[in-house]
Formats: sequence, C-alpha cells, structure tokens
Amino acid sequence: MELKRVVVTGIGALTPIGNTAGEFWKNLVAGTPGAAPITLFDTEKFKTRFACEVKNFVATDFIDRKEARKMDRFSHFGLVVADEAIADAQLEGNVDPDRAGVIWGSGIGGLDTFLQESKNYAAGDGTPRFNPFFIPKMIADITGGHISMKYNFRGPNFTTVSACASATNALIDAYTYIRLGKADVIVAGGSEAAVTEAGIGGFNAMHALSTRNDDPATASRPFDKDRDGFVMGEGGAAIVLEEYEHAVKRGATIYAEFAGGGLSADAHHLTAPHPEGLGAKNVMRYALDDAGMSPDELDYVNVHGTSTPLGDIAETKAIKEVFGDHAYNLNISSTKSMTGHLLGAAGAVEAIASILAVRDGIVPPTINHFTDDPELDSKLNFTFGEAQKREVRAALSNTFGFGGHNASVIFKKAQ
Repeated sequence: MELKRVVVTGIGALTPIGNTAGEFWKNLVAGTPGAAPITLFDTEKFKTRFACEVKNFVATDFIDRKEARKMDRFSHFGLVVADEAIADAQLEGNVDPDRAGVIWGSGIGGLDTFLQESKNYAAGDGTPRFNPFFIPKMIADITGGHISMKYNFRGPNFTTVSACASATNALIDAYTYIRLGKADVIVAGGSEAAVTEAGIGGFNAMHALSTRNDDPATASRPFDKDRDGFVMGEGGAAIVLEEYEHAVKRGATIYAEFAGGGLSADAHHLTAPHPEGLGAKNVMRYALDDAGMSPDELDYVNVHGTSTPLGDIAETKAIKEVFGDHAYNLNISSTKSMTGHLLGAAGAVEAIASILAVRDGIVPPTINHFTDDPELDSKLNFTFGEAQKREVRAALSNTFGFGGHNASVIFKKAQ
C-alpha cells in the first residue's frame, strides 16, 4: 500500500516562557529564561528550590470550574493546548469525527493528585476516604479522553508513557496511524505537571536536578562545563497532524511536513544514557531512514540536551557519528536551557520549536553558556547565546527517557 503524507496544520503551547504557541516562540527566539523560585509549594527544606513553572495561568479562565475540579493540573495544561491547536487548524466542522483521534503523552500523569490524596489518607485514622475523582484525575491516559470528549473525536485514542520520550512517542504513533490511512487527523502532544513536593524531592533524591538556588535563571546550562543537572519544567504542547490531501482539500495552512520518526532503546541503565550514545545513534539513523533522507539534508538538531553531565556528552558523540563531517554544518541547540525539562511533555514543546525553525528560518539559541567543556567538540555550532537566522530545510528533534527510551522526529519544509 502507498503510505500517506502527514503534515502539521495546527499548534498550541503552554510553557514556562509563554502561554500560547506564538508567545512561546517569540520568547524562545529572544533567549528568555523560564526558571525562578518555586511558588507552588513551600521549598524551604528542599535541595532544589526553583523550577520552570507556567506563569499567570488560571485553569478556570479556560475550563468550567466544575469540570476543572475533576482534573489534575497536567490535564488542565493538555486541554488548553489542544484547544489552541484545534482552533489554529480550524478543525471544528471540517473533519469526520470517526476519522479524528487523540494520542497524548505523559510520563507521570496526575502526580500532585496522588500526593494530595495520599497526604489526606495518612493524616486520617485509617478510614479510606478518597475523592471519587482521585483515579480519573491521576491516570496518565485521561487527558486524551478529555480532549476527545470535548471535540467528539472518535478515532484512535490512547496515551504513550515512555518517561521523557512520551510526547515524541505520541507524535510518532499519530504519524503512523495517519500514513497507514487509519485516520485523517490526530491531535498529538503531551502535558506534565511534576513541579510538586514529590516531583522535586524524588528527582533530588536521584541527584538529577540542578541545585543552583542562588541563580535559578542560569541554572539550566546544557553543554556548559559547570552544568549540574536539569531544571524541572511544566506545561504542555499539542500538534495537529493531518493527512496531506485532506489538509489541502479543506484549505488548511501547513506549517511543515512530518518527514519521519525513529524509536530505540539503550538497554543499558535505569537512568544513565549509554556512554557512547548507542541508542541515540540508532534512533537518529532510524528517523533518517524512515524519512528517506541523508544526514546532509538536515540543518538543525533540537537536542535532548538536559544539562546533565553524562547526557550532553553522550548525545554529542552520537550526533558526530551519525552526521559525520556534516555535523559541523548543523545548528545544534537545547531549548531546555530556557524551558527547563518538561519530562513527558518535552518532545511536543521541542517539536514545535523545530517546526517553527523550519517555517521561519530561525534557530533558537542555547542560553546560559559560560565555560567550554573540554569533553565536547568546540567546533560544533551549539547556537550559544543568540538565535541564528539560516535556511532550515529540515530539523530533527531528540528526546530520551529514563529506562533507555529514545525517540526522534524529523520535520521538513512542505512541498
């Protein structure tokens, strides 16, 4: 059978540096840091007291108060970004609901709901008194359910859970269903809300987070010699993926074409990357093979680049091996230097950064670079400091998750 082409016709974002896709992109290009002291809970006794929180967001500005009470914060984020993307794509009334789906990603789901319900139970006398919405607020799949119910989308509907690769997995699955002809349109993306006592405390216990409490705005330092861990982020992003002929027929605006995707496993360690970037090398090659593209057809790599000592080195090694001499012609940047790490939602946010880099011919920067790391190749263009204008024919976005889960996607100019 002939595989269908898949394009992007709508985007929505709610991030630590912008509450819409447009605001996010403007601040990303400007190099705006999103980290600040945590406001969501008392951090006095925590090793890390800052994060990249979503700012000036009130769920009931967008969602009916009664309905909002039935949702965790990660679902609030997901519903709001889906609303933006669906409106951007002008989908309502222009799609067969049986041929429209939702595939979502979340690495953790309703962590705050689980924490609060557990606290309430522990404070009681042992009598099991739980909120009747406890389970439906917490489960990771529920956001896709909320989106489908609101828009009556009755096509494929499920959630991918692969830690920090979750949203990218969701995008690849949506792409696959559409190109196999099993759907015309799928809203795909991810959301996460792990800036909680359990989220910060848990990652602190693993020594995964930066503890640069004296200077939060510069704490996320991908590829810097003095990087000391990632900065937790929260938020979400949604992308409307659509079969090309379907999009053209209804006169949709096309941002870019989804060219290919790859999936791999490190099969190495619970949390650490393969030291030689084996899984990262494989997943980028798989994405290129899937797209039918050669490495020299790409101009930008939006790296996983979390600002961890081991991860940044392993990913850079992988890029050099996959791209060979062309690696020195690439722009490489880590937008996590601004947004922090949105865990299961990171892949969707960074996919939008890649899509808009292709559309606008602008590569967003890697901020917070102060000292070169002698273990990294200084001849590579990490886009330090300021955005760079260039033609971006195609962009690749990497996401790697605990457990060794790797996912890469490629977007190119739509012909």
